[in-house]
Amino acid sequence: MSDSRHHSRSFNVAFAGLFILFAGYISAAGQNPGDIVPHSTPTEVAEAGELNKGAEAFRGARFDEAIAHFQKASELVPDEPIAKLYLGTALSQKLVPRLETPENLNTAQKAINNFQQFLEKRPPDLPAMQMVAAIEFTIKRLDDAKAWQKKVLVEDPKDPDAAYTIGLIDWTQAQENAVKALESAGIHDDGEGNAKAPVKLIETIKAQNGPLVEGALKYLGQAIENRPNYDAPMTYMSLAYRRMADLDWGDEAARKDDIAKANEWIARAMNMRRENEERNQPAPNPGLP
Repeated sequence: MSDSRHHSRSFNVAFAGLFILFAGYISAAGQNPGDIVPHSTPTEVAEAGELNKGAEAFRGARFDEAIAHFQKASELVPDEPIAKLYLGTALSQKLVPRLETPENLNTAQKAINNFQQFLEKRPPDLPAMQMVAAIEFTIKRLDDAKAWQKKVLVEDPKDPDAAYTIGLIDWTQAQENAVKALESAGIHDDGEGNAKAPVKLIETIKAQNGPLVEGALKYLGQAIENRPNYDAPMTYMSLAYRRMADLDWGDEAARKDDIAKANEWIARAMNMRRENEERNQPAPNPGLP
């Protein structure tokens, strides 16, 4: 699997997991988001009705209809945060990861706005913060996504997914910087420190990538520390050490050590992925032939 495909798959899985978490708020059996409390005003009763209609539409995967009802509920009682939460969640269902059309970007921004309005009333809500970070990532606003994940780590320093995402973003930015700089000089990235590259070019890469590579190694390591069987950040630890080899250009011993660590991490990632897959396989049925 190529770096870009693995990168895209990692995001899609994380985004889907967050959406499932939020969808559970709306679709949980026996729960009505618009339960009417005693002494409700007519406007509040109407808002409760819109929330319930929106939840019913959401459960039936009629997301445009759900969005319309949640939007109406939000307009009826602008200060009620739950309508913002549900509207952001329903809008998120319409997003296509990494599609940069005006319509998709507009939907993403509307979802972000509603989650932010919810957070103004109900801070700190970790799933809402994670959802904003995920959406920022899908529209490639990587610095904003990183900033939101760092807010998550303030509230939960042991969140392995937040640490992984930050490390992934740092590596992504370092990778793009290195490849762009090398291609501008007609050089193909060899992934092993680019020992034949001109010193001036390497100095440019070092200046751009020093903090990013350090950040990638720090946060990916933090993710693994907090979830020892987390194979995805292990893969990116390998890739981050290949970018570290650029920073150690001119120091042959250090460069070789970086590549050795890269190879060790990819082997560890593959072994852990295999163990995870075996662990998740259903137990054999002794009654079957």
